[in-house]
Amino acid sequence: MESIEASGYGDPETTTRSYWRWSKDDFFPEQSFKSWSSYKDALLSAPHRFKDRLLSRSDESDELTKLRKQSENDMKKCLNWWDLTWFGFGSVIGAGIFVLTGQEAHDHAGPAIILSYLASGLSAMLSVFCYTEFAIEIPVAGGSFAYLRVELGDFVAFITAANILLECIIGGAAVARAWTSYFTTLLDRHPNSFRIHVHSLSKGFDLLDPIAVTELILASILAMISTRKTSYLNWVASAVNMIVILFVIIAGFANAKVSNMSPFLPFGARGVFQAAAIVYFAYGGFDNIATMAEETKNPSRDIPLGLLGSMSAVTVIYCLMALSLTMMQKYTDIDTNAAYSVAFQHIGLKWAKYLVALGALKGMTTVLLVGALGQGRYITHIARAHMIPPWFALVHPKTGTPINATLLVSLSSACIAFFSSLDVLASLLSISTLFIFAMMAVALLTRRYYARELSSRLELLKLIAFLLIIIASSMGTSAYWGLRPNGWFGYTITIPMWFLGTLGIRVFLPERHAPKVWGVPLVPWLPSLSIATNLFLMGSLGYQSFVRFGVCTLLMLVYYVLIGLHATYDMAHEKQRSDGFYVNGEEEMENVKP
Repeated sequence: MESIEASGYGDPETTTRSYWRWSKDDFFPEQSFKSWSSYKDALLSAPHRFKDRLLSRSDESDELTKLRKQSENDMKKCLNWWDLTWFGFGSVIGAGIFVLTGQEAHDHAGPAIILSYLASGLSAMLSVFCYTEFAIEIPVAGGSFAYLRVELGDFVAFITAANILLECIIGGAAVARAWTSYFTTLLDRHPNSFRIHVHSLSKGFDLLDPIAVTELILASILAMISTRKTSYLNWVASAVNMIVILFVIIAGFANAKVSNMSPFLPFGARGVFQAAAIVYFAYGGFDNIATMAEETKNPSRDIPLGLLGSMSAVTVIYCLMALSLTMMQKYTDIDTNAAYSVAFQHIGLKWAKYLVALGALKGMTTVLLVGALGQGRYITHIARAHMIPPWFALVHPKTGTPINATLLVSLSSACIAFFSSLDVLASLLSISTLFIFAMMAVALLTRRYYARELSSRLELLKLIAFLLIIIASSMGTSAYWGLRPNGWFGYTITIPMWFLGTLGIRVFLPERHAPKVWGVPLVPWLPSLSIATNLFLMGSLGYQSFVRFGVCTLLMLVYYVLIGLHATYDMAHEKQRSDGFYVNGEEEMENVKP
């Protein structure tokens, strides 16, 4: 167990310092960065430090109390279940449903896009269950990063943190690009008419988007001013958006043609799951609600209502909207940039084109607003752990918001949004999101069936073995689907393996941690199924997504070896030194068990 409060880190006296400060110690206060000589010694001891970080686990009490002191000021508890429910709608319903539905129906799924949304929705709900249990018991701003740090350790938490950063930056950029497309449609212009075409750049990166940059900056300013005021604005915008969605569904079915649904599976089952992996992006963002647990008045009551309630409704809405689009217009004729607006124009409701575009803009605006809130809180907690410079963990004393962290995400998103097209961003975002959600399910199984104080080494080895069987069989199912989409023999091996791995946890391991308020039902089956579905959807993505994901992960690991590893090691061991005691003139350290 490692603790955080240490001399020099999170000292209460620092709360009197100005928020706006820029010294080297604010960014790199750790001993390893005091001098070039210290840094050289740190690099030479990297293997030992890596082993230490790989085996160490954080403690819930540290995440809940001591780690918060890194921010110097507390966030304001101002949210209830009503706020979280609307944040759920606001964080999810945006670019995904209004843009990706048309794109994936046209290119991959056809009318069967409703099945893609259903498959993604079921997978997302499994992840929502896992998030809800963790958010109730560890109500901190770090979300999945904090949960994984407690259950799977620092290194796994870093990999997740890096993907969270990637998800935050790319997610904001993707929504901002979609915002521009619908804004131009509202003005009755081509979606790319306000973008600057640079022929010298490669395809997918050759349309510069200054409007997307402006939208991201404005959303971040609102998020930095006040969480409560942003919540009020989200209520209004989300309510208007819901009215537009109801219109889309009702008017779409009123002008539906059953003939447009044939053929229902033009690209086969492969196309359905390929589209499901992409439209999973439409469900991304619900994890932002978990990051607001620190600002929630009653997390044990408000978080389950907000998370489960909003995501159940969103899944139904998405399926109905996807069905209405493909019944209004033949999938081959669907516009891939502004599908719903063009579809209403096609059936003679030209005025509805503007209403839909306005609703889509409002939906994407709330996604950007809630995203700026949640993403800033992710970054805040990651910085509290010194995975990134602790300067980004600071909370402003007057606004009660993490201004530095919000700026980091928003400005990075703006740079990406300026260059990259939506299709490039969506595939990379989906793979990052699916990876995080799969790790969350692994963490939940670890939490339920392993306790450092109670479990024996044999129980730990059994759990690791069963988890590896579940993960390997899930990857095998995904790989076989990609290689032999019409085959069946491989599934007779991989699916029984997954079943036996899950059954092994259920039969041979005692449940060591019972949830105090609310827990995921049917454990270990539902978390294991979450692992399988997330890995399966990852395998349905194209190889370019994995290449981009691999490059990004490699860059993250380089950063970890050069900076993150040493910052977190110093932080943990500074506390251990302060907790040590002296025997016969020599310092004796507490035995810190991994």
